[in-house]
Amino acid sequence: MIRALSTAASGMQSQQLNIDVIANNLANVNTTGFKKSRADFQDLMYQNLKTTGAPSSSSTQTPAGIQVGLGSRTAAVNKIFSAGNISQTGNDLDLAIEGDGFFQIKLPDGTTAYTRAGSFKKDSTGQIVTSDGYQLVPGVVIPNNASKITIGTDGTVSVLQSGQGTPTSVGTIQLATFSNPSGLSSMGRNLMQPTESSGTASTGTPGQNGFGTISQGALEMSNVSVMEEMVNMIMSQRAYETNSKALQAADEMLQQANNLRR
Repeated sequence: MIRALSTAASGMQSQQLNIDVIANNLANVNTTGFKKSRADFQDLMYQNLKTTGAPSSSSTQTPAGIQVGLGSRTAAVNKIFSAGNISQTGNDLDLAIEGDGFFQIKLPDGTTAYTRAGSFKKDSTGQIVTSDGYQLVPGVVIPNNASKITIGTDGTVSVLQSGQGTPTSVGTIQLATFSNPSGLSSMGRNLMQPTESSGTASTGTPGQNGFGTISQGALEMSNVSVMEEMVNMIMSQRAYETNSKALQAADEMLQQANNLRR
């Protein structure tokens, strides 16, 4: 069988997955705290028809061999943790991280997930929670009679209660960082979980020891660039089309070989 058939098919499969990644990026262009992904590819193993440096005579060697590539495959889909634009909202519980770090979220099973999306709300008990009702870690409770909520750049949460002239501190928001954020596993709902590749979380106070600061009344938007993704889509589409042409050419050559007896 002509090698080009499977080689071109592998290229089409790679570009199809690339389009899938681009489509997901574009679908989340307005998702708060979303980080775009990029598909990385690598070539497959080569078939050695002639080894480089093999003796061509008793005193000479071949300067170049013959290696035929067998296609490509997806090596990884890597998350890009560049900062997204900061959008001012004016909402007291909308928080953006300026710099490195993740908010810590307690899941219903007791484990901790991590997110860059800071669109928080209050539940019926005054706990600061996500849109799905998952609690912020460490937990912060806002009193029912709080008329003003102030969250400092260092994560200190203060409230001004009715009948009081000075704010009262009710908790502190801490951030988490990872040695390899790209190793985090996305689980949907703007949440990510650590893996062996990401390493364990290091927690600390915002603004100290390399942790980012917190900006109240703002949200970090997606870091997806529509223009960049559209260019990547066109390039991927053309690469897919070119591979299909190679597949068609190999098929026509095989057809001609099959018709030699006629």
